[in-house]
Amino acid sequence: MPVIQLTTIINAPIENVFDAARSIDLHQASMQHTNEIAIAGITSGLIKEGETVTWQAKHLLATRIMTVKITAMRPYSFFKDEMVEGDFKLMQHQHYFKTITRGTEMKDVFCFESPFGLMGKLVNFLFLTSYMRKLLLQRNNVIRNHVESL
Repeated sequence: MPVIQLTTIINAPIENVFDAARSIDLHQASMQHTNEIAIAGITSGLIKEGETVTWQAKHLLATRIMTVKITAMRPYSFFKDEMVEGDFKLMQHQHYFKTITRGTEMKDVFCFESPFGLMGKLVNFLFLTSYMRKLLLQRNNVIRNHVESL
């Protein structure tokens, strides 16, 4: 199973970074290039533990729909979202936050498993892991730019 780990340093208070990372509106802004929109569940504002959001976006030449649920949250240090319905066999995204001298360290641990056995593993290796990493980097840059401009 692919695991993508990213660390982003953001010159802003941990509370601002934590809230930006769970903002439905900011997530949509970060994924404009995929036309990603929230179509069900929490569709704007800040998502909370136990809540779901259903996303619709165009990825890899097809419109895709995925529902995720916030399954754990410890303000302002951690939250986890997990796919409950969608194209992946499994998808979990853990978000960690820590106050540092220069602001906030935000860490992502993103795990996913494609369906289709060996064919899915080949797709992961050839391009899907790289594609998902680029999406996460784009999202983190939007979060950084937003909270550093407040």
